[in-house]
Amino acid sequence: MKLITPQNYDPRLSVRDTQEAIKYIRDTFQKEFAKEMNIWRISAPLFLEKSTGLNDDLNGVERKVSFDIHDKPGTEIEIVQSLAKWKRMALKKYGFNPGEGLYTNMNAIRRDEELDNIHSVYVDQWDWEKVILKSERTVETLQNTVRTIVKVIKHMEHEVWYKYPEAVYRLPYNVTFVDSEELRQMYPDLTAKERENKICKKHGCVFIMRIGDKLGDGKPHDGRAPDYDDWQLNGDIMYWFEPLQMALEISSMGIRVSEESLHEQLLKAGCPEREELPFHKAILNRELPYSIGGGIGQSRLCMLLLGKAHIGEVQASYWTDEMRAECEKHNIPLL
Repeated sequence: MKLITPQNYDPRLSVRDTQEAIKYIRDTFQKEFAKEMNIWRISAPLFLEKSTGLNDDLNGVERKVSFDIHDKPGTEIEIVQSLAKWKRMALKKYGFNPGEGLYTNMNAIRRDEELDNIHSVYVDQWDWEKVILKSERTVETLQNTVRTIVKVIKHMEHEVWYKYPEAVYRLPYNVTFVDSEELRQMYPDLTAKERENKICKKHGCVFIMRIGDKLGDGKPHDGRAPDYDDWQLNGDIMYWFEPLQMALEISSMGIRVSEESLHEQLLKAGCPEREELPFHKAILNRELPYSIGGGIGQSRLCMLLLGKAHIGEVQASYWTDEMRAECEKHNIPLL
């Protein structure tokens, strides 16, 4: 069991007050985020047909939850792991123009997550996607979008402070950008996670760029599926989180693959056969809009803003009896 138990932990809010704060954060953030990003809410699926190739493969090793349905025997249906690819199809389907986009409340099951303070089998996030021009597939576009998201999160902290001053966790105003190879060279003897902790503790809020491709040591900073983010134009927004003494990832995002980068990344990942799937064919044939998108963890954001020691304090998920007992012993009230 991987569990961090902060010494003399005080959750500050009762379980009922925490529930109220969760609703307030979710309702308020998505309105402000949608306004700043010029995106609209749409409905999203909980499951997809496997043959479409639309489900997120994450690192490529995670087992998806699947089932069949009565009216279509022989068809395998999968619970989503995220909607990274589905959203790009939706941009076209709903007729969004450059500078416009969508967001949705995504609920997923990731059965192979190792349960700890920040990882759960149940994943809830705002999945968002926005149409851009091919000429806007630049580092500048990526970084300006990151700054907008960080600004909205900081403003959300102020909103929470007005209602729950005793509980709010204070955040930095600015974000520092660092390339994953630059970070590796800064701390060559550390693991990727240790490097994240070092840089986040130093700067407070960091966007680590270029995730998925191999670095100078022959290893990627972290895993990324080859068919949604462009590995040269993506990254993670991370905050230093004092209660757990660690970097806390709030968002994975990036400019999406073009026809050129999709082909290149599928070859690097050893899965060129995916080019025959409907989604991949649509990109290669330039039938889908160029886009930027990502996910913002809803429970992670609540955890960050309220200084919670465990994600189970802000979402109802599955935890082992051992973890529940240990959390109760250390005054960490799991829902």
